[in-house]
Amino acid sequence: MNVIQLLMLNAVLISIAMTLLWLLSIRLQDVSIVDIFWGLGFVLIAWATFAVTSETLRSSLLVIMTTIWGVRLATYLAWRNHGKGEDSRYKAMRDKRGDSFWWVSFMTVFGLQGAVMWLVSLPVQVGQTDETPLGIMHYVGMIIWLVGFLFEAVGDYQLAKFKSDPQVQSKVMDQGLWRYTRHPNYFGNALVWWGIFLVSASSSTLWLVVSPIVMTFLLLKVSGVALLERDLAGRSSEYRDYIRRTNAFIPWPPKCDQAGNIR
Repeated sequence: MNVIQLLMLNAVLISIAMTLLWLLSIRLQDVSIVDIFWGLGFVLIAWATFAVTSETLRSSLLVIMTTIWGVRLATYLAWRNHGKGEDSRYKAMRDKRGDSFWWVSFMTVFGLQGAVMWLVSLPVQVGQTDETPLGIMHYVGMIIWLVGFLFEAVGDYQLAKFKSDPQVQSKVMDQGLWRYTRHPNYFGNALVWWGIFLVSASSSTLWLVVSPIVMTFLLLKVSGVALLERDLAGRSSEYRDYIRRTNAFIPWPPKCDQAGNIR
């Protein structure tokens, strides 16, 4: 099977999976299930590709890295969202679209996420067809992936622990990794995909860099940092103070005033 056939096969697989998920969302009246499936969709693509390509050290690494990342993310989101009903973003869309929401959601939510999933997963797909030996760049990619995974997982854990503490006084999480970046989980997510790209790439497939570029752009400008901060900054003066002293994405020590106090 050549690369084009592989990409087409996975496109069909994603289309079927997202269609079935959409039908389930209609039955459950809850589009939020698409967020839980996001990580698992990449796992599905990784293993489907592994099943039809030759097994190499690179392909095994890509499958393992993708599976660990995707299963952890899906498990965390399922736990976080359990019993909370449909996400407010989708509720607002449902209210706006009314009776037409059922078919609009197919294109604007499930279809769009499926297309993005196929695009971002290109290194996982194409990388498994590359049988060239691993070099320094690939091992650096593994380290970057590990750092990113830890940032994402630890950041999520710290935030969940913070929110579960009834004694906490501050309404803004500015401890642990959150002291150095307002979004350690999104920063870690971006690093994960830069790491996967580096593990997958060779001199002939550097074009796969489109994957981490797209993922980083989405996290910064579309579904991640920008979307969340429009909401939080509008309702909390404490969060606006947090914005002034803490980097949005790349970790960095918090800003201090002239007296050396953290602003």
